[in-house]
Formats: sequence, C-alpha cells, structure tokens
Amino acid sequence: MDGRKRSDIKPGARVRIVQKADQSSGKLTEGIVRDILTPSSEHPRGIKVRLANGIVGRVKEILG
Repeated sequence: MDGRKRSDIKPGARVRIVQKADQSSGKLTEGIVRDILTPSSEHPRGIKVRLANGIVGRVKEILG
C-alpha cells in the first residue's frame, strides 16, 4: 500500500519513507510512525510523517 492517503496511516504503523535529502536517489528509510504532519486527507507525493527516531519524510510504503 502506498502512502498517499492519510486515513491509511496511523501512529505506530511500520512504514518506509523518503527523506527530503534522499528524494533524488529514492533511498527509503524504514521506521515506526510517531506523528502525521500532513493536514490534508491526501497528498500526491505521500503523507509527511515523523518517525519514532525523529526522522521526517514522505510515506512511500506502508508495511504489514
């Protein structure tokens, strides 16, 4: 599942995100969602979240 709908993402979910600095390379970082930062219900490039370790990025995959 991709991360373009806010309703699909919950705090505590395991996700893969792309950080701003890694957008050109597409490198993904895996972690647990602490906060959802995007206020809108959808975003074409992915919902922005803060992971439990403090890293911020846009969700590219929601893991099972």
